[in-house]
Amino acid sequence: MTRVVLVDDHQMFRTGVKAELGDAVEVVGEAGDVDEAVSVIRATRPDVVLLDVHLPGGGGIEVLRRLHGSVPSRFLALSVSDAAEDVIGVVRGGARGYVTKTISGPELTDAIARVAEGDAVFSPRLAGFVLDAFAATDVPAVDPELDRLTQREREVLRLIARGYAYKEIAKELFISVKTVETHVSSVLRKLQLSNRHELSRWAAARRLV
Repeated sequence: MTRVVLVDDHQMFRTGVKAELGDAVEVVGEAGDVDEAVSVIRATRPDVVLLDVHLPGGGGIEVLRRLHGSVPSRFLALSVSDAAEDVIGVVRGGARGYVTKTISGPELTDAIARVAEGDAVFSPRLAGFVLDAFAATDVPAVDPELDRLTQREREVLRLIARGYAYKEIAKELFISVKTVETHVSSVLRKLQLSNRHELSRWAAARRLV
């Protein structure tokens, strides 16, 4: 059975969603703001997170940013908003789909199952926003320098470029400060850069931040 976490700042809405889903999924956690969501998702590591876009503490995008690469969960945005900027924002953040709260219970159950299997799921009108947005964006060329880095080194690189201190990166990625230092040294060596300031500029130039 698919394990699900519900993230929405309205308790009554979460209760309604659970009732609609019934026994089709196993709800293993709930959260009402960004900090709570990050904590619950890390603790339960669900198959799918139903994620509201507008949450106290920075919204669904902040949840995606803070969990990026650290949990195996897939994210399905479930929101009252059908604004193009909200849809595109969470998709760029890593969500596998976006449906509005007008969706029926059976449709939501089906969407969760499809996302759990790796499909991308969108309410029909919203799919057009995503297609238009990515059609207007040039496909990035293969970057041989970036390809030299491991997945963990890329995660450290992005956090360094965002201004995180080593201790903050260690806490975010559940690794030691010494391990962070080792990754940073490796990244600098592979990219032939001298310090974190050059590294930040390198990442910004490639829109990795």
